[in-house]
Amino acid sequence: MPIQPIETVRWAGDAVRILDQRRLPGGEIYLECRKVQDLAEAIRTLAVRGAPAIGIAAAYGAALAALESRTGPGYEARIEASLDLLESTRPTAVNLFKAVSTQREILAGVAAAGGDAGSVFDALLAGADRMLEQDLEASRAMGRHGASLIPPGSRLLTHCNAGGLATGGLGTALAVFYEAWDRGLLSMAFADETRPLLQGSRLTSWELSRAGIPVTVLPDSAAAGLLASGAIDAVFTGADRIAANGDTANKLGTYPLALAAREAGVPFYVVAPLTTFDPETPDGDSIRIEQRDGGEVTHLAGVRTAPEGIDVYNPAFDVTPVRLISAFVCELGVLRDGPGYAMRMLTGER
Repeated sequence: MPIQPIETVRWAGDAVRILDQRRLPGGEIYLECRKVQDLAEAIRTLAVRGAPAIGIAAAYGAALAALESRTGPGYEARIEASLDLLESTRPTAVNLFKAVSTQREILAGVAAAGGDAGSVFDALLAGADRMLEQDLEASRAMGRHGASLIPPGSRLLTHCNAGGLATGGLGTALAVFYEAWDRGLLSMAFADETRPLLQGSRLTSWELSRAGIPVTVLPDSAAAGLLASGAIDAVFTGADRIAANGDTANKLGTYPLALAAREAGVPFYVVAPLTTFDPETPDGDSIRIEQRDGGEVTHLAGVRTAPEGIDVYNPAFDVTPVRLISAFVCELGVLRDGPGYAMRMLTGER
């Protein structure tokens, strides 16, 4: 039976409705953001996270900005200021910037045609709805393409959360798991806990359990040994930004996982929609890596786990060199020779 999408981000009347991922797996609590400031804070504090999901959220945020600016003069400038705020929330995920850029173009087009704030709102909401539907279609396609890489009885490992919670409702890497499960190819899913915020143990295991898929959670530091033991047949992860040369930014811990997979002779696949491919960023050294608050490392569930006064290094992401990636999976298919074909499609080259 096909997996039903999670309603991670949706428009609800006059608000952006998001599933608060900070509360999972303890409860399914939805937030209704009626102000752009509230939505920006939800993105910044990871109530909604995952590159495709925050792109969709920002797109709906543009519609919310139009709704907030529907009265009084200068609506265009006020919407632009709200878009600047949304762009400032998370620097690494390229989907956020692409979504805002698309909405800026829609705003400029309607304004140039003499449209009022109501017309702008309608156009921006329609644009966000299209992004959501395109994301769902891309997820289904990625699931089908990725499942073609999986032999029967496979044991698959993933890192962080690249499922419906990170997208419009189905996922990138987990879309492959769902399709493989439906085809009878997947025997066990393994999920790294993903320190320090535990997106693997909190979110990925919740998603897979919800879908009836058997899942084993393991400490991040156990992954290399598990790979070396021969217990894993393939690794699938998502991505937050894929540079033109194929270097890939993803959740912290992806790079050492790719190194361990290479050492163990296990294929390592990156699954991401075209919106995550960035032809304007030449390589991994050019990707800006978000640095997060040290309290995420020194505290767990509000309890201090490290002494006061210490320094903390807490990057949200690391960069996996393209040489460690066996293939990319996107809605176009399986790209075994790097991301070149996807980049050419994005730039219009042939």
